[in-house]
Amino acid sequence: MSNSKFDLGKVTEGQILGLMLFAYLFSFAIRMIWVYQFQDNPNFIWNGQMMINTNDGYTFASGAQHELYGLHSQNPRIPSMWGYSIVFFTVLFTKITPFSLETVILYMPTVISSLVVIPMILIARLYKQTLWGFFAALLGSIAWSYYNRTMTGYYDTDMFSAMAPMFILYFLMKSTIDFNLRSALYAAIAIVLYPFLYDQGQAIIYAMGIIYGIYMVWQHKEENTTYQSFILIFLALIPLSYFGIERPYSYLIQSFIIVGVFIFLKSDKLKEKELMIISAIIFILFLVFGNVFSLILSKITSYTITGTETSGLHFYAVNQTVREAGQIPFSTFANRISGSQLGVLLSFIGYILLVIRHKAFILALPLMGIGVFALWGGLRFTVYAVPVAAMSAVYLFFVLGDFFQNKKIKYMFIFLATMAMIYPNIKHIIAYKVPTVLNKAEVEDLDKLKHISNPKDYTLSWWDYGYPIWYYSDTSTLIDGGKHNNDNFIISTIMQTTSPEVAANLSRLAVETYVDSNYTLVTDSLFKNGTKNQLDPNMLLSELENSSYKLPKKTRDIYLYLPYRMLNIFPTVAIFGNIDLVTGKTERKITFYPTSVNKNNNGILMFKNGIIFNTKTGVLEIGRQKAFVKYFIATQDTKDGSIKLQSQFYHSNGEYAVVYLKSYGRFIIMDTKTFRSMYVQMFMLGKYDKNLFELVVSSPYSRIYKLKR
Repeated sequence: MSNSKFDLGKVTEGQILGLMLFAYLFSFAIRMIWVYQFQDNPNFIWNGQMMINTNDGYTFASGAQHELYGLHSQNPRIPSMWGYSIVFFTVLFTKITPFSLETVILYMPTVISSLVVIPMILIARLYKQTLWGFFAALLGSIAWSYYNRTMTGYYDTDMFSAMAPMFILYFLMKSTIDFNLRSALYAAIAIVLYPFLYDQGQAIIYAMGIIYGIYMVWQHKEENTTYQSFILIFLALIPLSYFGIERPYSYLIQSFIIVGVFIFLKSDKLKEKELMIISAIIFILFLVFGNVFSLILSKITSYTITGTETSGLHFYAVNQTVREAGQIPFSTFANRISGSQLGVLLSFIGYILLVIRHKAFILALPLMGIGVFALWGGLRFTVYAVPVAAMSAVYLFFVLGDFFQNKKIKYMFIFLATMAMIYPNIKHIIAYKVPTVLNKAEVEDLDKLKHISNPKDYTLSWWDYGYPIWYYSDTSTLIDGGKHNNDNFIISTIMQTTSPEVAANLSRLAVETYVDSNYTLVTDSLFKNGTKNQLDPNMLLSELENSSYKLPKKTRDIYLYLPYRMLNIFPTVAIFGNIDLVTGKTERKITFYPTSVNKNNNGILMFKNGIIFNTKTGVLEIGRQKAFVKYFIATQDTKDGSIKLQSQFYHSNGEYAVVYLKSYGRFIIMDTKTFRSMYVQMFMLGKYDKNLFELVVSSPYSRIYKLKR
């Protein structure tokens, strides 16, 4: 590669900026494909703009609403603009540009994530290989996993996930090449600001810092600049939050401290031994105050644990139901990082060559390592490895290109090889037609709730819908995308209980307990979980069946949000409440099969999931087993929001019920106890206890009930 470099000396600053701009616009344009595909779909548009396509984005959007319009004043979990950079930049862009909040949150992922091309080109420039960085930027900026988590509409902190570490990597690598303390200063400032951008990746930055220190001592232990750089980097890695200094003051104070130390170090008043001693002390302080090993271990275990949570009562662990937190096959892993299995193999070969030829690339090992960890930890970790993998693959193409004597042939080979890597990723992008989180009709239901509710009110539903409920209804929730552990039991129980009294009493008790306990976990407060006075939850649930149960004083209204889209995940919802918290054992087998008809043979329905239902005899064939149906109910939604029911009784000893949702063209086969659950009765059938609940919003997409108690 050294024989035919794209010499930096032959590239002007303007040309380098031009390459960066081209790569940025390429990344931006590719992310517009999703917009082109759906911009004319009225179901995806609200308030004159396309809606976002990630649930978690609504928490940050709600934070922006709070800062801009004063909404969510009673919600204890609304993120602040100083606690989250995504909220800060959203508020800033909404204020200084003519764009609406809806437009800013839609396009901000595209604007921010495409910046990753800059450090990629700058890193290659360090080695006088600007074209290498340019081609790698084209690939890395749109590769499968990075695109999925930074596409237009994917409004989440993931827009900083790979971009921010790459800037840190650039400055760290630059300091090892130009051996200029100023480069270490820039790296230190970037490290200080990193938690503001994306604190989920703090363990990765810790690992990069440790490897940087080892590398500098290994390669340049005789130089004073080594220990000076060491001091700056590890000062930056010590979190001031440990000392009780809150954001944003911690960032400002730490930045000023680092600049002051930089100025002092530049004076060269300290001798080598003194620098070594100070470096060692700061490194130890970093290990202690940064909780380095516990942080890394907790990150690993949080994505690898399965089963129930066993401290005190046994609550079902949410991680094993989240796809991005489960083990993935190698093919998926490879596609996510490079677009193909061959592509990821080329990337790993290229990375090995990079480390051999340019040892400073060992600093990127944590990014590649966490990408490999995705095989066990889940999909979300692949994104970190994408830019480095792209640089590695393209570097390999340059190495292979050196075998061509003709430069035109060489660069044609590199271009074609890079395009071959890009192709499967663009093919994926065109096919990746993800919908918005909610459609217009669903948002209209939540908007109706907003106009009849109060900001201090609570809406109870599954955690998937927590953040959108905040954003569109201006009410609070018990569980959401960031708070969905023990208290999942509460909502799951409300949804699947067969007792309206339990649903009503538990709703009131849970909300008032949550508010009165200063927003601690409801289950821990109610059951005194993990204490010497721990209660038996089964006893409390039994007491809640009594209509005379003494409830806390009502301080706010409570609503139950039952959406149609929860139908597909209802078995998962039920898992969290279908457990004996004392023993951790599953209470019963839940049967709930949503399906549709594949063939109707004279009243014998053959469903797409393989189950056969004889509507004449009321017998189900599930595999090789036959089972009796007790109830067959057909429902029809009407224009006024009510539900027409037609029912047929088959067998008194039947263990199953079949519900036909005529308006949706779907059948649900379920056990009779699940049939009597609140979700089935209140959403599917529109049946509810009018002494306990009031139907306030009704549509084919959701039914919202107000608690009277």
